[in-house]
Amino acid sequence: MPVKTDANLKIKAATAQEVCSGFTLSADARPYLKPEMPPLDFVNALTTQEIYSDAVQFLARALPKREAVWWSCVCARDLDGDTKRPELAEGLQAAEAWVYRPSEENRRHAEKAGQAIKGSHPARWTAMAAFWSGGSLAPPGAPEAKPPEDFTAKAVAGAILLAAGLDPKQTAARNRKFLAAGIDIAKGGTGRPPAKA
Repeated sequence: MPVKTDANLKIKAATAQEVCSGFTLSADARPYLKPEMPPLDFVNALTTQEIYSDAVQFLARALPKREAVWWSCVCARDLDGDTKRPELAEGLQAAEAWVYRPSEENRRHAEKAGQAIKGSHPARWTAMAAFWSGGSLAPPGAPEAKPPEDFTAKAVAGAILLAAGLDPKQTAARNRKFLAAGIDIAKGGTGRPPAKA
């Protein structure tokens, strides 16, 4: 079966198997991975079967880093903001600034903003995903220490799964919503619903 290509598709891997070579699927997800399966078909299969964790982890790895961090930003912004914690908004703004202009200055700003957020929060992991996208983990002027290639994907997946699970009553609905946003981004969209007229 020939793999279909879409000019707007952000995922560069031709098959889901290419993406899966970098991490271990759960036993629940493995039966749905078929030879030559397009990546988004695999995401859809996992979503239909409600295997959300694997679907999120897979898509976080399938997307280019900028698009993955943007996806994390969209999902973290979907949460009700905590007005008593301005550092959360600062973390998301820093990650978004890196997405818009992935400069070293913006990457370092995302590091500082992420580290200013105490505890595990989607905004923290989103900012750190931007910082871990490349460059060096060492302070400026120190010998270079490159981040592992999958750090951004792990942080993005962690942020999205954490955002989905903050309210147990909404976890399944949020997972579906967040995966739909990720698929939209993969297809060249913004991940956000269209503005109401």
